Amino acid sequence: MAQPPNPKRRSQPLPDWRSNPPEDLLESIGQRLASGHNAASFRSACSPWHAAGPFATFGPLLLLPFDPDSDRVGFDCVPKKKVLSKTLPDLRGKVACGSSCGWVALMDEVASVTLLNPFAGARAPRVELPPAGEHVAATSSSERVSRVHGRWVLHPTNGYGDVDAADRAIKLEDMRDVFFREIVLLAPPDAAGRECVAMAMLGCSTEVAFCWVGVDSAWTLFDTKLEFSVGSIVYCQDKFLAIDCTGEIFVSSSNAAGATPTTTLLLSLSPPTGLCHRSYLESNDELHIVGAMVSTFHETQSFTYSSAIYKCNLHNRTPEWSRVRDIGDQTLFVSKHFDESFSGTSVSKYKENKIYMSEPLYGDPYDLVHRLEIVDIATGTSEVKPVQEKIQGSEALGWIRPNLWKL
Repeated sequence: MAQPPNPKRRSQPLPDWRSNPPEDLLESIGQRLASGHNAASFRSACSPWHAAGPFATFGPLLLLPFDPDSDRVGFDCVPKKKVLSKTLPDLRGKVACGSSCGWVALMDEVASVTLLNPFAGARAPRVELPPAGEHVAATSSSERVSRVHGRWVLHPTNGYGDVDAADRAIKLEDMRDVFFREIVLLAPPDAAGRECVAMAMLGCSTEVAFCWVGVDSAWTLFDTKLEFSVGSIVYCQDKFLAIDCTGEIFVSSSNAAGATPTTTLLLSLSPPTGLCHRSYLESNDELHIVGAMVSTFHETQSFTYSSAIYKCNLHNRTPEWSRVRDIGDQTLFVSKHFDESFSGTSVSKYKENKIYMSEPLYGDPYDLVHRLEIVDIATGTSEVKPVQEKIQGSEALGWIRPNLWKL
């Protein structure tokens, strides 16, 4: 005969698994997660679940392009061939201008900038950076730009200072070309208020902009003295490197919060002969360059290319590039749309001694399918795989490491 229910047992409250789960249980679950896709979903549930890491060995996700009129965005988990779709209201009316340290930099039509952590659940932490002022506008564009009735307006000239066409409002899709092309973080901002520097590559300038996150109310500009516009910004060996297309490198280091970074070195480090379409990154405390060696066949008007990677140690008295054919248990993740690229050791579900490129170096920008290029570093050969359908004909934005740091 069935026993009647125990009224005392019924009156006992059920455990709150969302806000106060046992730490050992969460850690046990976290250790069994198979991918960054699972980890991102797990950590989005609530604060205790978010802090249950660490997830340092999980691979990055591919940030897909998004419609600024929507608040939905996709993150592709390449090994599992799945897309994590998230609703992020802060995306609406903005364009992405950087992916760094697990955070995405977003800019709106008035050049206000927000840092957003897309994998922190309901808290959706966001940090406001200083908006672009008139001094940034005057430096970042080759044309005259001013703010009229709250909107940025371009005043085209013919190169001699004379008006060449009617004024036009700068649209959202043009903001990166005129203002902040890419924003790179020294470290992820967190709830503890850790000091963090944001360095910005401007639309077309030999100057760069920086600010101390949460401290400065405006961007500070300084001239790199490079011959050509800054094309890459890399954080390497505790310094920011601004690099132009010729390989000249401007080096700056950060000091106390609120202080201007000190400039210490300007050196010329020409890229290896014949290396085209380059991307820079730091790995094992050395500067790496990834590019392609191109062979052209004039008879057939075609070309072939093989990918190559070189490295150098800037601490050497005379730094020089040396070819790399084996990076051991490391994997490199290179973005084409954003300059931010990085490496990982024994990254779950990703192959070692490979380069994962967010888009083929020489892909068709009007192709309606996102394609991922995977390079074998030992041989320089690569394979191209379709990932997802494109949105508005644009390319994948780049890689993002989901929540590798506690907030």
